[in-house]
Amino acid sequence: MNKLTTRVQQANSLLCVGLDPTGDDAFVAARLREVIAQTAEFAAAFKPNLAFFLSRENGVALLRETVALIPKDIPVILDGKFGDIANTAEHYAQFAYDRIGADAVTVNPYMGDDAIVPFARPDKMVFVLAKTSNKPTHSLQDVALTRGGYVSDLAARVSCELDEHHHNIGLVVGATDAAAVARVRESCPTQWFLVPGIGAQGGDLAATLHAGLRADGLGLLINTSRAIWQAADAGAAARELMQQINDLRPVTAHA
Repeated sequence: MNKLTTRVQQANSLLCVGLDPTGDDAFVAARLREVIAQTAEFAAAFKPNLAFFLSRENGVALLRETVALIPKDIPVILDGKFGDIANTAEHYAQFAYDRIGADAVTVNPYMGDDAIVPFARPDKMVFVLAKTSNKPTHSLQDVALTRGGYVSDLAARVSCELDEHHHNIGLVVGATDAAAVARVRESCPTQWFLVPGIGAQGGDLAATLHAGLRADGLGLLINTSRAIWQAADAGAAARELMQQINDLRPVTAHA
C-alpha cells in the first residue's frame, strides 16, 4: 500500500492501465512492450488480466515477461479474481506473488476470509470484489439483506473488518453504479478502491470520483483497458484519461 501511495503521489495519477491482450502471439508480445513503454509515465498501476494470458499456449511465460517489463516502482495488480478455500488459495498466492511477481491481486470473497487472508501478505495488497462493473440478469451482489443494504455491502464490510488487522485490503467497486461506490465509501472510508467500468462499459467518471474519492483526493484507482490497448497512440490515450481524472479531482475531493 505504501508503494501504491508513493507511486500515485509521484506520478500525480490515479490511472490504472489494464492489460487485456488480444491478437495473435507475435502482435501481442510487441504490443505489450509498446503499451507499457508508452503509458508507464502516466500509470499509477498496471493490471494484467490473468485470463487473457492463460488462454495462450505460452501464457504464463508471457505474463512473467510482461511483469518484468513494468518499472519496479509501479505496482502490478494481477487480476485473477481468485476465490477458493484456504489451502488452495495459498497456492494461488504463491503463483501470483512468487512465480509472477505481482504486488497485488483481485479476490472473489464468496468463500469468506478463507479466500482472502492467504493473499494478505504484509508486503502485498488484496482487492476484494465488492460491486463489480458488469450487469448480469441474476446478480448475487444485488440481493437485498434483511438488515438493510445488499450482499455487495456485506462483502465490503467483511473486507474492511479484515483490513483492521491486515492493513492491506482494498476493494473492487465498479464505476457503472455510482450510488454503490458512494455507499461502499461511506462504510469503508479509508480503503483503496480499484474501479473498472470507465470507457467501454459506460461508467461515469465524474460521478465515480465524486462518490468515491477520499477527502485527501486519493483512494481510487481508475482502470481502463480496451481504450488504451486499441488506441493508435497508447501513451496519448493514457495521458488524456489521467488528465481528465486530475481535472475532476480538485472539485470532487473538496466538494
